[in-house]
Amino acid sequence: MKHQEIMLNTLIKENKLNGFSEEEIGDDHIYTGLETPMKPDAFKISDEVKKDKIADLFSQIMDVMGLDLEDDSLKGTPNRVAKMYIDEIFSGLNPANKPKVALFDNKYQYNQMLVEKNITFYSNCEHHFVPIIGKAHIAYISSGKVIGLSKLNRIVQYFAKRPQVQERLTNQIAAELRQILETEDVAVIIDAKHLCVSSRGIKDDTSATVTSFYGGVFNTTSKIAELQNYLN
Repeated sequence: MKHQEIMLNTLIKENKLNGFSEEEIGDDHIYTGLETPMKPDAFKISDEVKKDKIADLFSQIMDVMGLDLEDDSLKGTPNRVAKMYIDEIFSGLNPANKPKVALFDNKYQYNQMLVEKNITFYSNCEHHFVPIIGKAHIAYISSGKVIGLSKLNRIVQYFAKRPQVQERLTNQIAAELRQILETEDVAVIIDAKHLCVSSRGIKDDTSATVTSFYGGVFNTTSKIAELQNYLN
């Protein structure tokens, strides 16, 4: 971990980030690094045990809220939520679910940028656990190997299916592609709507957030313009 990241984490733990407490920071996003914050023993227990624990805890939340867990419509909700958390919307936390990717020789000798755009994804804001809904656009230039198009979608989905910050999601996808494709010539653009902004808090239903990563030759004015032309 870099020195700046260590200092930031220390400040957050001490509730002294620029003189503000966590409560005062409120809805502001704090970016603490590339890796999703995970406990060292995050996978010590099985997914089935996690589901049982989540179902029990969620039933307690519902009970505190005053909901009738004996009602036919609600009695199965804790188990449904637990299954949804582990098997679906947060399945990207488990490295066992990471997509297996095979590379192929670039026999077509295609040496221009390849763009996969409008990859729809659903994630969740790690600050409020409400949805982030957006589209990802990915581009790369082959270094001699190519990847199946569907695998680009799967990589996006894998990193999206965890509590996220959009800046981190963008960089995680880019880092994974750079490693797999063995090239720095990778670009990632994410355009997303955050329900923590539109459905609560400031309640702005019209704004969207755009983040980007430009690596290698993409980090030039001409290539950025070319990519934007493809996207538009």
